Amino acid sequence: MFEPVKAGLGVFLQRFYVGLVPTTTGMHRFVARGFPNCVAWAPTRMIDKAEEMLAAWHKNDTDQAATRPPQLPAILVAIAKDYTPVSRSFGAQIADPIDVFIPGDPKHRYFEMRLVQGEVRAQVAIFAHDEPTAKSLAAQFLLFLDSSSNRGFKAVFPFAGVDNEFPVQVETPDSPAMNVDTGSKNMTVLVIDLTLICSIPLFQAPAEGEPNDGKGVPGTDDPAGYPLVESVDTTVKEV
Repeated sequence: MFEPVKAGLGVFLQRFYVGLVPTTTGMHRFVARGFPNCVAWAPTRMIDKAEEMLAAWHKNDTDQAATRPPQLPAILVAIAKDYTPVSRSFGAQIADPIDVFIPGDPKHRYFEMRLVQGEVRAQVAIFAHDEPTAKSLAAQFLLFLDSSSNRGFKAVFPFAGVDNEFPVQVETPDSPAMNVDTGSKNMTVLVIDLTLICSIPLFQAPAEGEPNDGKGVPGTDDPAGYPLVESVDTTVKEV
C-alpha cells in the first residue's frame, strides 16, 4: 500500500543526486560513485541508531573488502513505522466508495475507489568523514526542496494494467539538518526530517461471483469492472 510512496521517494532523491555540485573532495568522490553506491534504505528511523546504520552500510558496501572502512559520504534514508491521517486543512479523505473510470484504461471499465490521505515520516541521514562535506550535502538537499518544482513527487499505483499517479507533498521544505553525535571525531552525521503528505487510492473491482461487465477476470491483475446501466425503463404502468 505504501511501497509506491517509498519508490517515488527514491526517484525523488535520485533527481536531487543528479543536480549535486561537488564543493569538497569528499563530494567529488560521492558524485563519481553513482547513485546506487551512495544512497541506500535503512530499515527503521535512525536518529538514535546512527552507528548501527553505518555498520549496515559498511556490510552492504560490496565494492571493497570487509576490513576496510565504508565509503563515505553516504546518504541513508528511513521511513517511520507510524502513520497519521492528514488534518482536514490538507483535504479530506474519501471514506465512502466513489465510481471511477481510470484514464488510459483501454477497456473503459468502471471501478470503485476510496482515497487515503495521511502523513508518513521519513529521515534523510548524511554520513561524512568531514563537516564541510556533510554540510554541503545538507544545504544542497534543502535548496533542492526549496524549489517549487521539488515540493513533492508522484507515487505510481498500478491497477487494472494502468499506472495511476497520485501526488506526495513534502509538508515543510525548510527542516533543519540536525547533528547526531556519534562520539567519533572523524565522523559527521546530519539528519533531516521530512513529513510526506500522501494520497493513496484503494481501487475495488467485482469479486468472483459478483455481477461484472465481462471485460476482465475477477481476482486477477486484469479485473472485470462493475456492470453499467445500459437503459432505464421510464414507462408508467397502470395500477
